[in-house]
Amino acid sequence: MIGNPQYPTYQVFLAVAISAIVVLVLMPYFIRFLRKDGIGQQIRADGPQSHLVKQGTPTMGGIIILVSVVVTCALFASWTTDLILALVATVATGSLGLLDDIESVAHKRSLGLTPTQKMAGLIVISVAFCLCAVNLCGISAEVRFPGGLAIDLGVLTTTLDFGGTIVSIPWLYVLFVFLLMAGLSNAVNLTDGLDGLAGGCVMVVMLVMAMVAFNYDELNLAVFAGSIAGACVGFLWYNSYPASIFMGDTGSLALGAALAALAVLTKTEVTSLVMGGLFIAEALSVIIQVASFKLTGKRVFLMAPIHHHFEKKGWSETKVVFRFWIISAAFAALGFAFYFQLG
Repeated sequence: MIGNPQYPTYQVFLAVAISAIVVLVLMPYFIRFLRKDGIGQQIRADGPQSHLVKQGTPTMGGIIILVSVVVTCALFASWTTDLILALVATVATGSLGLLDDIESVAHKRSLGLTPTQKMAGLIVISVAFCLCAVNLCGISAEVRFPGGLAIDLGVLTTTLDFGGTIVSIPWLYVLFVFLLMAGLSNAVNLTDGLDGLAGGCVMVVMLVMAMVAFNYDELNLAVFAGSIAGACVGFLWYNSYPASIFMGDTGSLALGAALAALAVLTKTEVTSLVMGGLFIAEALSVIIQVASFKLTGKRVFLMAPIHHHFEKKGWSETKVVFRFWIISAAFAALGFAFYFQLG
């Protein structure tokens, strides 16, 4: 591990910088490789017509983001159980996204894996993560709210004995963690619809999560969050409008899972939803749109997710992205304020 234990914040800031540099250095080679092999994004036919020019833009940039995070954590963090668990959950979810991206590219369509296949993968990853967090990291099966309220989701717990090894299965908390991880993964995935949108919003949220982890006395998780923020900074150099590469599901699913993992390991499950409020709004806009159309035959938004609604209203892509970054920063700041009100 590189760093001075007398100045732990030094490690976090250095992790942000090095992670950004790794992405900046590696991404051009990755983009050239993808272009050479004709590996590009498939654009929704029913999306905004202005997006059709993006057809064939290299995708799966999330691979380089994940490489950068792993390398940076290896340099600036200690391999604690918490960090390993967060990294494994992130990389595993990114691998699920990679399968989705490969399926999409191979069949030349905007949809990759089926919803059932994705959900099955997320169930396995989230359940395994939750059980490890509870039994290996000592994470309590309670959910804390600002103001001191806490709900114990460990009331329905099964305890198993495997040759002297005790494994606790808090069923309600396992379900909650699944909903959190699957929800945030898909929410970030839905947000990734404009050049620079998801990357910029994740960067803001992860900077705040790094502060939360540091305050929680989890330096290694702070380095983990900082490395993700830095990777997003480097990625934005190539993903800003007009994008030279997209992160794909490899990146968006992994980044959502990383936020969920950090939330569980720092016991900020509820406040993380506030910090990621922009992602929640994007997901809710899709749910509302689908429910409204099925029930009434009418659409609430001109197009969902909601960033496309504002495009349809005449906002330029860059205006939507910048304003959504501002909204994301406001949510992150609000969530950080709520964090200090936890019991």
